[in-house]
Amino acid sequence: MKIVAVIGQGYVGLPLALEFSKFMPVYGFDINVNRVNELNNGEDHTLEADSNEIKSLLKLAEDTNFQKGYRSSSSIDDIKTAQIYIVTVPTPIDRFNSPDLTPLLKASEMLGKILKKGDTVIYESTVYPGCTEEDCVPILEKYSGLKFNEDFFVGYSPERIVPGDKVNTLTTIVKVTSGSTPEVAEEVDQLYKTIIKAGTHKAANIKVAEASKAIENAQRDVNISFVNELALIFDRVGIDTNDVLEAAGTKFNFLKYKPGLVGGHCISVDPYYLAHKATQLGYHPQVILSGRRVNDMMAQFIAGKVVKLMIQKGLNIKGANALILGVTFKENCPDVRNTKVVDIHTELVQFGLNVDVWDPWANKEEVLEEYGLSILDDLPENKKYDVLLLAVAHNEFLALDMETLKNQNAVVFDVKAILDRKLVDSRL
Repeated sequence: MKIVAVIGQGYVGLPLALEFSKFMPVYGFDINVNRVNELNNGEDHTLEADSNEIKSLLKLAEDTNFQKGYRSSSSIDDIKTAQIYIVTVPTPIDRFNSPDLTPLLKASEMLGKILKKGDTVIYESTVYPGCTEEDCVPILEKYSGLKFNEDFFVGYSPERIVPGDKVNTLTTIVKVTSGSTPEVAEEVDQLYKTIIKAGTHKAANIKVAEASKAIENAQRDVNISFVNELALIFDRVGIDTNDVLEAAGTKFNFLKYKPGLVGGHCISVDPYYLAHKATQLGYHPQVILSGRRVNDMMAQFIAGKVVKLMIQKGLNIKGANALILGVTFKENCPDVRNTKVVDIHTELVQFGLNVDVWDPWANKEEVLEEYGLSILDDLPENKKYDVLLLAVAHNEFLALDMETLKNQNAVVFDVKAILDRKLVDSRL
């Protein structure tokens, strides 16, 4: 039985490691010692894994003398015995919207130093077409002294984890697989078939698999940008975008996308990877980047709309108290990666408002460290707000009595269009 080491134990790597560990010995490797300690205690702050499941798989490793089961480690010595390495590290963008491959290349360097003849490295991190073979493989060769496709092999299987989704999970979503040779492609495909109940799709080659991941999120980004642009237009017309979408949605082939903030680790990032590769090849993308521009301006539009509503109601802007409900990038999930709610906060503060943020799902320390933003422990009992802005559709917010939170003439803006329309002044 081959030992698997999954590099990175975040939203992608942990569920993957746990599923494989039901059938084989798996190391969950992470450079964050606190994260490793957390997992070895059977806890997961991302809420992607059940505590009892982690504990049972840790125990399985002990009971079977690591013939199956899960172990988490931050020591490279522990994973030297693995024959299959699966890389699930982040691939973010920098402040110029260019791909930041630092975590990926560092992980490749680390693996190159322990790579052995016959080993296979499978990448799951989102990249542009060609990155695995053109950027990662040379590093593996350099630090291992081994020859690609003779001494070691690579595969690519793009992650399709949906944070917070307990229906569309790792095992219920078809997995795209690929390998650097036909034989390795088949081995990689068979490996994932062990855990993926929905089945696999073996791509023609690694570049095809890489491109498939980039375009599935770029497609959603462009579609959302279209309805966001509609929201900008219909706001000027003076009609409700959701009413228009409801009417248009009665036709059988209308795609029911909704306007909103586009953050998170995939949709707002992956298009830039595809655009980066296209630009390298001499083509400047038009549709992809225009969609990105529209989606990135929505926070500014929302903040501006709130201020206009305040002026219409005769409210003073400077010194007004505002409450933003929600800071995570999606509902009923603690993931705050690349959240655009922070941009709304920044805009409102620049207008002169005093802005509180409350989110029962978000980790306060993580938000403070990542964005320098302090969020409330709980809703204040006696404070009234001039602005209530619902930014994330957490279930907890549906049960809130908005009347107890707002001043008599307060502005209520519903970004997610989930509140009773009688309670809101405007919605996206």
